[in-house]
Amino acid sequence: MAAVVISGTPDEKTDTKSASIRNGSETASINDAELESHEVFKRTKDGVSFRNVSWPFAAVIFLKTIFATGVLSRFPSAMYSLGALGGALSVVGWSFMNTYTAIIQGDFKTRHPECHTLADMGYAVGGVWLKELIGALYLIAFVLCAGTGIIGLSTGFNALSDHAACTVWWAFLSTVIITVAASIRTLRNIGWLTWVGFLSIFTAVFIVVIGVTTVDRPAAAPQTGDFDLGYHVIAYPTFVEGMTATVTIFVSSAGTSAFLPVISEMKNPRDYRKALYIFVYRWTGQWVANPSLGSAGGTIKKVSYGIGLIGLAVSGCLYQHVAAKYLFVRILRNTKHLQSNTLIHWGTWLGCSVSLGAIAFILAESIAIFNYLLSLVGSICFAPMAISIPGVLWLFDFWHYRTGNFWQKLQYFFHCFLVILGLFITVGGTYSTILAIKDAYATGLIGSAFSCADNSNSGH
Repeated sequence: MAAVVISGTPDEKTDTKSASIRNGSETASINDAELESHEVFKRTKDGVSFRNVSWPFAAVIFLKTIFATGVLSRFPSAMYSLGALGGALSVVGWSFMNTYTAIIQGDFKTRHPECHTLADMGYAVGGVWLKELIGALYLIAFVLCAGTGIIGLSTGFNALSDHAACTVWWAFLSTVIITVAASIRTLRNIGWLTWVGFLSIFTAVFIVVIGVTTVDRPAAAPQTGDFDLGYHVIAYPTFVEGMTATVTIFVSSAGTSAFLPVISEMKNPRDYRKALYIFVYRWTGQWVANPSLGSAGGTIKKVSYGIGLIGLAVSGCLYQHVAAKYLFVRILRNTKHLQSNTLIHWGTWLGCSVSLGAIAFILAESIAIFNYLLSLVGSICFAPMAISIPGVLWLFDFWHYRTGNFWQKLQYFFHCFLVILGLFITVGGTYSTILAIKDAYATGLIGSAFSCADNSNSGH
């Protein structure tokens, strides 16, 4: 038996109910109606209905949230650094690890329905200071992820137009498109976009996968003379190279804290496991075959970007939406304006969405080390949120396992290990990324802020 805190808001702990909690596929045996009464968004016919996401829609949103960004990330270089075997093991290992910690977060949300995001969960286990810390990490991480969507979409426009305009203008246009899409209030309506977005980006990647087999050499390789493809099964990276590559692969599936606002808008939040399992079945292992969309060069590059534009836009839209929804709920929670079509409701929502879009644009264009900064944010923000904090959440609800039977003690120490692992990735990844940034400056790989330079390598 364990105590489950049920409260009207994450800042009030007003009622403690005893419930039998089981790990894994089991859930707390609390009456669904009691849990429902403490959900952030209420079922309503008079106001704004947020609670209308079915579990199939949730599965596609989960899938799209994770899938598209890796297409334009430094993932291929990470695989090169670790080798085919090490890279594949890292992909599979982190995929399963991040999936498991997503289950922990979802289970905690089921037992503590008043929690809208990971920040609310931080309050439940650590008080105000942990809530504010996680809230800051959450906003920083997903605003920068929205920035990757802006960069990705501007890269597509550059590729399709042969760099017909300054990249900053393409980025501005991308910001407008993403912000308009992100300003759709409910995830149910955005869910329709995710279906189209996922199909577009998946088709684009599929075209590139086929396309690279029809050319003699990659577009970025020397076009004359001999060249080394650089493929190797086992690599021997330095600590810095290995850690940087590991963090890059980890981050590609670490955005699971973005799932929590989706669960809050599901018709039945207890169905989230169905959506998560569909997501795992469909997604696991895909990254191994995800070259960047420009790998084949030429016509194939333009075709893939043309088809994938919608998917790239929807990716940035989802990241910006969950960040804006966090601010929106935090500002209007426990007021009549949260689910009413009032001027304050609309002004707050649009203000959150537009302001975060503007910040994402400024950061994406002003930070010359943006790609490296994402690795840094992965270490500082996502490692704690996706590894350490889920470990803490589990320990909070199952603290009594430390004095239980052998299997319970084993589970207890494993989740203690998660906390330590997250801290190690935070420290090791931060150290390695800083050294990588230093080397990039030394070799001239880092450009200038608000540069008009082509980011799609359209010359290839």
